[in-house]
Amino acid sequence: MNATEKSSKVAVIGAGQMGSGIAQVFATCGYCVKVYDISEEIFRTSQKRILGSLQKLQSKDLIKETTEEIRDRISYHVNINELADCDIFIESAFENFAIKEEIFQKLSRTLKPTSFVASNTSSYSITALSQLIPYPERFIGFHFMNPPPIMELIEVIKGLYTHEKTFSFFWKLAKELEKTPIASKNSPGFVLNRILIPMINEAIYALYEGISTADQIDAAMKLGANHPIGPLALANLIGLDTVLAILKTLQKELGENKYAPCPLLENYVAKRWLGKKTKKGFYEYE
Repeated sequence: MNATEKSSKVAVIGAGQMGSGIAQVFATCGYCVKVYDISEEIFRTSQKRILGSLQKLQSKDLIKETTEEIRDRISYHVNINELADCDIFIESAFENFAIKEEIFQKLSRTLKPTSFVASNTSSYSITALSQLIPYPERFIGFHFMNPPPIMELIEVIKGLYTHEKTFSFFWKLAKELEKTPIASKNSPGFVLNRILIPMINEAIYALYEGISTADQIDAAMKLGANHPIGPLALANLIGLDTVLAILKTLQKELGENKYAPCPLLENYVAKRWLGKKTKKGFYEYE
């Protein structure tokens, strides 16, 4: 199977913010996509999110087909066995190893020796995750950025057992999806989050210590470092729970206190002030 074969079916495991965006990317590029999650309520949120994103892209003439044509390539499933006819599997569940472990154990019963399997994990070991399926040589890290329909980067991460053919397949697939792939070693946080998440944590510390206000901290990085979005606004977009999970993984795996999460971040997550997805974080949203 070549990455250019649109007859290949794609399974996206996880219908959250990232999973929905990944499904949209594949469907926009002509793939039939099966999205798996645990409830119809999650699916309704996913459908609304994808439709809104497609309508925005259509209004800017950034997609060639109608929103309906793209949307109709996506189906939703609560039975993981219904993914058995898929060729490409992208896991995009919440950044919690136990959750991912449970998913891959279930998924293993549906995989074929010819299946290509990837995780959209932002911090966990690809080698460790690959051990959860029967064909670790077919497993890789394929890390999209948020939001997937807009952001150009995909990190491609080989685990210890990843076959070169698997790497080549996903490298070509990233380009077919009109993304720019970069290779990363299997190190906690890979490239982007190893740099980005500690910076966001430092911005949260600046707010926590009263150095400046949230909007002024973001303005400093936008106007002084030419960032298109401030670190606190970006944290809200990523999800403060995800930022916290990545920091905890970096701290645990690298064993350095410089990755210790700011108490303000932990406090916000405990209150379920998670950013845009809950309408409240370092800013409030309508």
